[in-house]
Amino acid sequence: MSNVLPFPSNRHRDEPDRSDEPRPEPRLRTVIGEVLRDERQQQERTLADVAESAAVSLPYLSEVERGRKEVSSDVLGAICDALDLPLADVLDRSADRLRVDGRAQRGGGVQLLAA
Repeated sequence: MSNVLPFPSNRHRDEPDRSDEPRPEPRLRTVIGEVLRDERQQQERTLADVAESAAVSLPYLSEVERGRKEVSSDVLGAICDALDLPLADVLDRSADRLRVDGRAQRGGGVQLLAA
């Protein structure tokens, strides 16, 4: 007798379809990580290069960029310095992404009205 687990994307027929439910808002650490990764990639720099410049380990920087680790203000400042990116810009970009995601989840954004 074999125990077979359902594939994670398959839902049971009795379960309600929750695809219309709003997603939870992204975590701040996730959004900050995305901003840092986008900037690093735009500068065409490697994780190793930025980690060395910021004096943090490569695995830790990777975890920060993927939103898996909370980053202290001191470490965030060091990463920003390594990227020559002002902390205020990171926070502004993060806030912009949170605003866009929040509007999309609440059904905001562009609204078309009939004339």
